[in-house]
Amino acid sequence: MRIVVAPSGFKESLGAEAAADAIAEGVLRVVPFAEIDRVPLVDGGEGSAAALAGSTGGKIVDTVVTGPVGLPVRSHFAILGDGSTAVVEMAAAAGLRLVPADRRDPGRTTSRGVGELMIAALDSGCSSVLVGCGDSGVSDGGAGALQALGARVLDRAGQEVGPGGAELARARHIDVSGLDPRLAGTELRLAVNPHNVLCGPRGVARVFGPQKGATPEQVERLAAALDNWAGVLRSDLGAEVALVPGSGASGGLGAGLCAALGARLLPRFEVLLDHVDLDARLAAADLVVTAEGTIDAQTPHGKVPAEVARRAKAHGKPVVALAGRIGMDADTTYAVGIDAFQAIQPGPVDLDEAILRGAEFLTDAAERLLRLVLVGTRLSTPVM
Repeated sequence: MRIVVAPSGFKESLGAEAAADAIAEGVLRVVPFAEIDRVPLVDGGEGSAAALAGSTGGKIVDTVVTGPVGLPVRSHFAILGDGSTAVVEMAAAAGLRLVPADRRDPGRTTSRGVGELMIAALDSGCSSVLVGCGDSGVSDGGAGALQALGARVLDRAGQEVGPGGAELARARHIDVSGLDPRLAGTELRLAVNPHNVLCGPRGVARVFGPQKGATPEQVERLAAALDNWAGVLRSDLGAEVALVPGSGASGGLGAGLCAALGARLLPRFEVLLDHVDLDARLAAADLVVTAEGTIDAQTPHGKVPAEVARRAKAHGKPVVALAGRIGMDADTTYAVGIDAFQAIQPGPVDLDEAILRGAEFLTDAAERLLRLVLVGTRLSTPVM
């Protein structure tokens, strides 16, 4: 039996590689001679730079940048095995985990460190930069990153606005004449969730603002500020990005870098999964096991398990999924190719314990799931 284990990470508990190892351990308890193909997957968020460096024979470069609350943080980027492509993991400079719980206000946090990582990548001689968008703690439309790269965001009096998305309500112009000239000769790609847009009812402020600490009142002020920012980008740069697929990636980083730098916004899995040859590995599988922190109505909209299932179904492979939590409308995942799913917790536990014991719970759940799968293979009547 050949089993592909292709999970994403469990935020604040397990990275994708650790999750794959935990699942594999549980599978081998039941089928000790199974051939396990571990394919830990990333979506552009935490762990993406390290995973891509590892899969291409590249390296991680450590550095220090401005964090989302304006203080220095230890960060990193990857140089892939080709020696010319840098992977900037925006979460490593402006991720939610870098924002202290008592300072989570997306109206004030900045993406400046992302631009500083891009400068560091250029200083290392890279001619192509891939920005992984995910797990962000900011909603500043990419303004902070652009300011680090040399742009100026000006108010009515010609003064630079401060950091954070709320300040974009004061923005009236963007001056890109001071951008680092090396950017003109750099291939710039963003790996984004195309379902995320900058503005409108499903705009980044309204969908993700509450997750980043915004109150309902702050959400509406931030949405208005990002609407204004979209207008500045349109009037000064001729870029209509408010509703472009992926423009809302990482708090609007997609919109800012697309408008000012001509960055290409690409569906993240088309970019990231090319490096792991996922389709060929799925085609050779007898069973596919995937996983993520939560399976719910959002899973079909650009999450790892849904992408794995979609690709596996193209090869007619059965797919089962494990999750830390089963949320509302999780059954919508059947339509994208997940045949069955199961929560990993053995009973009621508080969040801190679940995070601490994530690997243990995931291994035990994988064992239980494989035992059920084997029972299913003995049934003579196909399940419809």
